[in-house]
Amino acid sequence: MPIDLNPVDKAKFVAAKRATQYVQSGMKVGLGTGSTAAWLVKCLGEMVRNEGLKIKGVPTSSRTAALAREVGIEVISLDEAKWLDVTIDGADEFDPYLNLIKGGGGAHLQEKIVATASDQMVVITDASKSVEMLGAFPLPLEVIPFGWQTTKTIVEEALIGMDVMGRDVTLRMNGDAPYITDEGNHILDLHLKRIGNARQLSLVMNQIPGVVENGLFIDICDAVVIGYGDGRVEVRDINAGSVEETKFDFLGEDNIFGKVGD
Repeated sequence: MPIDLNPVDKAKFVAAKRATQYVQSGMKVGLGTGSTAAWLVKCLGEMVRNEGLKIKGVPTSSRTAALAREVGIEVISLDEAKWLDVTIDGADEFDPYLNLIKGGGGAHLQEKIVATASDQMVVITDASKSVEMLGAFPLPLEVIPFGWQTTKTIVEEALIGMDVMGRDVTLRMNGDAPYITDEGNHILDLHLKRIGNARQLSLVMNQIPGVVENGLFIDICDAVVIGYGDGRVEVRDINAGSVEETKFDFLGEDNIFGKVGD
């Protein structure tokens, strides 16, 4: 069917399409969560069906697992895989050093476990997620339900000593009930506006009893693939210190892709 996408969706699609070049037959691949990662899963599914690509996917959420199976990707657990060749995922923010905030989709715990069990982590995104300093996007903390209000109070007290601009902490909701992660936990969103020392903040937050994991990905991402609405794709590789740009000119062609939502 023909693609009829707005510029943001086009940017996500071309970033996902470019990122498939990191995947080869025989690989074990971490599959991220979110709207951009969903494009990747559909692109890889097309390659499985039409090009004979043989991969094993390790999803970072139940919804990614369902989509991967739907498009024909073999799904295995991280325990079965033990180690991955590459993980490809989205991000809510990334800075010039490719440090990230993730967790807008509520899956940052599994995403971080999978990413750190990989030879390489590649982020696919659009240019709107690029920031000079992390923090405009709320930082998620996954916390256990037991005593979460006490955990919230301790987090608020700990933020007083941190280099941040805001200190509002809210419980993420799903309608009238708390949002529940795949691991059965809650999420506290930290509205910090600016994070002056992300590494220190990550260490402090993870030392608080009740906090399972935070959404800061420090020194984990190896490359960012940035899509643009006109079909351009920029790849920033932190290890090679390189930036390359290409352009896809097939956005109007007929293919299998419909819109992929959040």
